[in-house]
Amino acid sequence: MTKEKETKKKPILKIVILILSVIAVLSSCFAIYEIFMLASVENMIRYIVIGVLVLLDILIIFKTKGILKKRPKNKHSKRIGYIIFMILYTIICIIVGAMIFYLYGKLSNMNKNTVIYSSSVVVMANKEVSSISDIKNFKIGVLDKNNKKSPDGYIIPQEIIKENKLYDDNELVEYGDYQTMVTDLYARSIDAIILPTNYPAMFSTISGYEGIGTDTKIIETKEKKMKKTDTSAVERESTGKLVTEPFTMLLMGIDSTDEVLEKNAVANGDTLIVVTFNPKTLNATMLSIPRDSYVPIACWSNKAENKITHAAGYGNDCMMNTIEQYLGINIDYYAKINFKGLVKLVNAVGGVDVNVEQRLCTDDSSRGGEICIEPGYQTLDGEHALVFARNRKALVNGDFGRNQHQQEIVIALANKIKTVNSVSKFMEILDTVSNSLDTNLTTQQMLSFYNIIKDIVMKSLSSDEADLINIQQLYLAGNSQMIYDERMRMVLYNYIPNENSRKDIVQAMKENLELVEHTPITEFSFSINSPYEKEVIGKGPYRTSSLYSLVPNFIGSTEAQARAMASRVGLSVKFDGDATGVVTAQSYPASKRVDLIKGSITLTLTNSSKKPAVKDDDKDDKKNDSDTTDDKKDDKKDDNKKPSSGDNNTGGNTGGNTGGNTGGKDDGDSAGTDE
Repeated sequence: MTKEKETKKKPILKIVILILSVIAVLSSCFAIYEIFMLASVENMIRYIVIGVLVLLDILIIFKTKGILKKRPKNKHSKRIGYIIFMILYTIICIIVGAMIFYLYGKLSNMNKNTVIYSSSVVVMANKEVSSISDIKNFKIGVLDKNNKKSPDGYIIPQEIIKENKLYDDNELVEYGDYQTMVTDLYARSIDAIILPTNYPAMFSTISGYEGIGTDTKIIETKEKKMKKTDTSAVERESTGKLVTEPFTMLLMGIDSTDEVLEKNAVANGDTLIVVTFNPKTLNATMLSIPRDSYVPIACWSNKAENKITHAAGYGNDCMMNTIEQYLGINIDYYAKINFKGLVKLVNAVGGVDVNVEQRLCTDDSSRGGEICIEPGYQTLDGEHALVFARNRKALVNGDFGRNQHQQEIVIALANKIKTVNSVSKFMEILDTVSNSLDTNLTTQQMLSFYNIIKDIVMKSLSSDEADLINIQQLYLAGNSQMIYDERMRMVLYNYIPNENSRKDIVQAMKENLELVEHTPITEFSFSINSPYEKEVIGKGPYRTSSLYSLVPNFIGSTEAQARAMASRVGLSVKFDGDATGVVTAQSYPASKRVDLIKGSITLTLTNSSKKPAVKDDDKDDKKNDSDTTDDKKDDKKDDNKKPSSGDNNTGGNTGGNTGGNTGGKDDGDSAGTDE
């Protein structure tokens, strides 16, 4: 009886061994595949581990094959031991493969391969229409074919038009940009517009449009899921290059309270940080670009100059191309993070250490209530770090102070991440940011950061230096100037970067990227009576400024005064009307750039029975700055204050050679967007 039972058990035992061996080999293949996916990470170790696993798989196959044959001399206990080995081997392979699978998945999630784009048909809130079927005999504003690659600016709007046959009973009015389109909607020149659904985030920071979310209403929305590589050139260009060579990255902040970045989140122009990094020398440069910087917008017709923040609404390509063309360097990668992501990241690393100069308050990441931070060197958690990075209204130097704070947060985060020395902590950080961050870095490119981190760790073990990564902070100097905006049809505040400052910044960046040879500083002067201050490249002082000549406000001037004012800015002038009168109208608005005027400006003179107020030319020029200040004070938002100059050594003024400005508005931030 005993021999018969053992004979019955043997086939069952063999079947168990066969099944376990198949599972073991399959789990090993899973682990080998996942290990193979870790390209550029410890290649020698990876190949050795893969080789060992392949060898063990071969041994398992031959061992199992031998056991399945009838071998009466084999002992039962040896087979049990073999079974235990395969079970342990399977568990180890599954754990290793699963961990790498999880890591790879989280990294892949940072690059949102597909994006949900959304466009809406928008009318003024008091318009008596409730759905798209009510639209009849409307003038509808849409972007023209020059924007045909824009998913939510052109592709989806054209689908809305086709699906609802809006071309039958309506007139389609084409525009080259959103700004003019929205301005015409407010002016009632058109009845409806089709633009990205998140348009309030694009315009609520502009004076006069703070309430655009309530001034208008959406009557139709269409969403479409698309691959980023199908609509964006920068997504396609980023593939292939690893980060083992010097590279450039653009960091962008997103004004969003959402936990997850799923839809096409518009980057907020308030946070634009250009970083260059050299992995060979571990040197980095960091430049915060002021939101009001007046630069050519790459995706606009004729690359017209405007605030750089206005490029954000046209997508990553427009923003990156604008910065690339302005600085003259290629931007290899970008990374976008929202409010929630920053809060979670700071909390995941255990807070950031910064010095708070003064008391600052703003709303929290959910806009649920006010949070304040007190002065002093301290460790800030996520919510308080967000206050430090967002607040500008309470700072003496406004936007420039906020830019400095944002750089300090980035540096503090980098210092904390350097101290991470456990896999569980790294996984926690990765899990935290994967949903709240979007980048064009591929998974393989992210993995190639491993070698940089390893190099930093190895050097930290053999060096007493606290900061192994040398970060050179750059500063874009310039002047303030109120310029008439052709698209918004109002005078807005702009920051005119100093050309010499830009050249110094670009030189520093190119040196770090090894595009030009580095020119070492062989000598410098200092005083033992003054504390040493590290030089900030781009801050100057510079003797020249880059202000524009602007059309003066001729209203109320006599013909002689007007001729003198026009001569000072190099403007040709013609007169209509009574030569004994004063100017009552001008063909071009005050503060319009003179270089954009073709031909001459026509001034209308009118003689009044009332004695006109005499305007002294010299006094008019001297009043230039004070007029601008008065304009800004008249703004609806009395807290939208700007520094008079980013460069105190250029002798610039806010109005330029305008002879006075009228209707000036400070294109500031809405209370909810940015403090």
